[in-house]
Amino acid sequence: MALKIGADAPAFELKNVDGNTVSLESLKDGASALAIVFSCNHCPYVLAWEDRLIQIARDYAGKGVRFALINANDPVKYPADSFPEMQSRARTKSYPFPYLFDETQEVARAYGAERTPEVFLFDASGRLVYHGAPDDNYDDPSAVKKHYLREALDAVLAGGTPPVAETPPVGCTIKWK
Repeated sequence: MALKIGADAPAFELKNVDGNTVSLESLKDGASALAIVFSCNHCPYVLAWEDRLIQIARDYAGKGVRFALINANDPVKYPADSFPEMQSRARTKSYPFPYLFDETQEVARAYGAERTPEVFLFDASGRLVYHGAPDDNYDDPSAVKKHYLREALDAVLAGGTPPVAETPPVGCTIKWK
């Protein structure tokens, strides 16, 4: 069961593709908002939304918004989601955010994540304010009518609440061990 709106972000420390450990606290420190996105390398939905997520992260970085991607997929079942493949993907796409490996899958379970991509947006105090899909059309960026994540970020940065707090996450299931 996914975190409920208003819940605090569960703490974590995970290995980033650069080899360093990244904690929730380090991501939250001084951030105006934090988007945690459960992701992976192989899912067609992730690949369809990937460039949009990168652009959103870049567009909001100057406003104090931080992003982190977390891959919890079992790399034994899906070798394309192994740590070396994560490193390669982050380099190839020039990720402007940490890409973290949840090898034990404990973080995904703590958040109640089930899909990739699945967005959890937290305000500056670390409370969940939006959960779900990045927008309403994974397949065609030009056909997007609802920019859920952007609208939620704009609302949080303006001191308000997102117009839509929750949408069904759309994507591949996390590949559990």
